[in-house]
Amino acid sequence: MQPLPLQFALPVGALEAVAGVLPYVILVVVLANLVTRILAQRNYARQAEEEDVDDDAPLSRYLPHEIMNVVLVLLTFAMTIVQPHGGLVLATLVVGLFISDFFEFEARCVEVRNGMEIERPNSAIFASGLVVLYAGFQALFFLIEPYWGQVI
Repeated sequence: MQPLPLQFALPVGALEAVAGVLPYVILVVVLANLVTRILAQRNYARQAEEEDVDDDAPLSRYLPHEIMNVVLVLLTFAMTIVQPHGGLVLATLVVGLFISDFFEFEARCVEVRNGMEIERPNSAIFASGLVVLYAGFQALFFLIEPYWGQVI
């Protein structure tokens, strides 16, 4: 049997060793992502209030939130390796969150360039709500497992 190419790029055995705590880590990172989203929105509002707004780049990205987004994407891809079904669903939601964050930042830049009021990132808030729900379902499934078994 030939080894899979993935075995050389990623230590699958090490991932299987932490597979039990991976949903909990992802839930903590998702909740931390919500906190950095709030801080990023405050940072964008503060930058918009400044007088010297550059037309090329009116806002700068909030680095802690961008780091949390990348960590969240990498963790969900790691979960896809150890739990293919749940990881793929979560990865789809997280990639959607990542894309909505990208476009929400661009929308804030347009608002600043046009002198409009900074709005809340509604699509990213909705996407992060879905991610929190599914990550909570994955991590805290033991709480609803008896009821889930009766229904299913």
